[in-house]
Amino acid sequence: MGIEPEQPEQLDTSEDLDLVQAFYSAEHDAQMKAELVRGLLESAGVPAVIVEGAAMPNLPAEVRVPKARLEDALRLIAESEAAGPGAADAAERLTEDPA
Repeated sequence: MGIEPEQPEQLDTSEDLDLVQAFYSAEHDAQMKAELVRGLLESAGVPAVIVEGAAMPNLPAEVRVPKARLEDALRLIAESEAAGPGAADAAERLTEDPA
């Protein structure tokens, strides 16, 4: 009457989890743009990480997502760019308390 050892979870070794580049910027505000893109993707349920050479505001930055979610990420980024900053302002107004 002993306790059975827990079986380890099966490791998913598929290439679908490989991280691929969804966004890249070498502009002076690359880090800020990468943070915005990561936030956009994560708020839509797409896991994302920022990859950069160092925490220097003048170096390139990129956002990577799992390979299986690349199409979703690219679509979200394109939709956001097409909507422009006015869409963010309008969305924020919808969440404000009218009181």
